Amino acid sequence: MTRSSTAGYAAEADTLAVRYENLRFEDVHRDILHLIPDRPLRVLDIGAGTGRDAAALARRGHQVTAAEPTAELRAHGQRLQAGLPILWLDDALPDLPALSARGETYDLVLLTAVWMHLDGDERRRAMAAVAPLVAAGGRLAMTLRHGPVPPGRRMFEVPATEVIDQAAAAGLRLLHHNSREDMQDRAAVTWDVLMLER
Repeated sequence: MTRSSTAGYAAEADTLAVRYENLRFEDVHRDILHLIPDRPLRVLDIGAGTGRDAAALARRGHQVTAAEPTAELRAHGQRLQAGLPILWLDDALPDLPALSARGETYDLVLLTAVWMHLDGDERRRAMAAVAPLVAAGGRLAMTLRHGPVPPGRRMFEVPATEVIDQAAAAGLRLLHHNSREDMQDRAAVTWDVLMLER
């Protein structure tokens, strides 16, 4: 993510690391677990944070790349998930220059609690960068946060319909969409969960 889109994360990295790791992958992604194939996948976790999801998927036998632009969160991830076969990259939306330069595609791409940090122009650019990373038959999982913006953070209200339309224009069709409550008991916060497929 552009550095302005990650505002507040470096300063709060220690607190956020505890918060992220207290949530289980299986709970966060319960709505789409049935859409993640059991066979070994090439997985890309964009905005991987502490690598909670990357680690869970690596433990399931998937080949995982974790891209995280905030050095402090990436350091927590590399420490917490040490010993797991995760390739860590410093890369940022909207353009993902490091990932784009690698020229690889992935069977599963995760964007968990990431997209709302991008403004409208950045989201258009990001979809143009992310969509080519999804392999033929591959899937893109995304969560969208709705609700008050925490102090010191940069977030935007992103309607699911916008994402679905932009994804369709980029060759990704909707497989799943639901709305759900916040898992950290923030009453004013809700989430959309999307799974798209090439």
